Amino acid sequence: MISPEENFYYSRQLIIDEIGLEGQEKLKQAKVIVIGAGGLGCPALQYLVAIGVGHIAIVDSDNIEISNLHRQVLFSVNTIGENKAQTAQNILSKLNPFIKIEALPVRLRADNAISLLNNFDIVVDCTDNFATRFLVNDACVLLNKPLVSGSIYKFEGQVTVFNFLGGPTLRCMYPQVHENEFEMNCSLSGVIGVLPGIIGMLQANEVIKIILGMGKVLSGAVLLFNAKFNSFEKFALKRNPQINYDLIFDKGELNEKNYAMSICSIDNESIENTNSFEFLETYDLNNYSILDVRNTEEKPQFEAHGVIQIPLNTLQENLHLIPKSPNILVVCSSGLRSRKAIKILQESFKEQHFQNLEDGISLQFIEIWKKKKSL
Repeated sequence: MISPEENFYYSRQLIIDEIGLEGQEKLKQAKVIVIGAGGLGCPALQYLVAIGVGHIAIVDSDNIEISNLHRQVLFSVNTIGENKAQTAQNILSKLNPFIKIEALPVRLRADNAISLLNNFDIVVDCTDNFATRFLVNDACVLLNKPLVSGSIYKFEGQVTVFNFLGGPTLRCMYPQVHENEFEMNCSLSGVIGVLPGIIGMLQANEVIKIILGMGKVLSGAVLLFNAKFNSFEKFALKRNPQINYDLIFDKGELNEKNYAMSICSIDNESIENTNSFEFLETYDLNNYSILDVRNTEEKPQFEAHGVIQIPLNTLQENLHLIPKSPNILVVCSSGLRSRKAIKILQESFKEQHFQNLEDGISLQFIEIWKKKKSL
């Protein structure tokens, strides 16, 4: 039931014939989960909150960095270092006090995706890497949830809706993905700040249309926007009958190997993974060297005692530069190239212990490493 206070709050949209009190009640009853509170998630969340979607969950385990602020407009310099999901919840709760906003400061994984998404009507993918997009897509297929997807690259962005009323899925668009595409994100390729704002708002618009049952949902179609030329294009996307999800799932369940590890043809069985929090809090950093296999121009730079940088594409010819340390943490921007590096290293250095930083290097990791190493 819409309260008198809510009537005032939503008054400018209640007078629209396609919404009215009945539509506002639909919005209030809807449950939407947004994966990622970054460049796409910030604008999508702002408008979903403002229009009155009744229950919104925000999934993001990352902390705010200064390099986020040019496009992640919910945040400020005062929030640097805070968790994105929790900070977004705090800020958005002040925008609309009539709805429930839930912060889930966790990393979406194959072992928690089903439980996280299961209680929501619509999933909004605002992530920035292919591995997570495939994971979200497959979870939505298993749960039969519509997935509103957005992606950005430099000056170009796209929006579509997957798995809607039997429509195509992400795997229909990308039956095969080259391993390099798994690492395409803003930190590597760059993005103009206004672009995720535009694409994120278009994602919110698709969610609203699905909830209200109005207009034409972007299912079976991909909308492309070019910020340099101010152009919109749309192309059709058909369901691919050759995609057999029974072969992708493991006995009807998600399997971590079906994402970054298997699609990139990386055997993960013999690789020991750790994340930033676990490594910095539980390991003796003085017993570790760090091998950074990113390209030299990638940010943030990691220049410190005990750190060596050898780009992955030159690793084989530079094995003689690997430090003699018994323990080496291998890092890159996402945890993918570092896995490949470890496979190479394990063949040549049988006595040394290599660990993979699975969530990728960050400015916070570098700062804490330097601080703890200097103690």
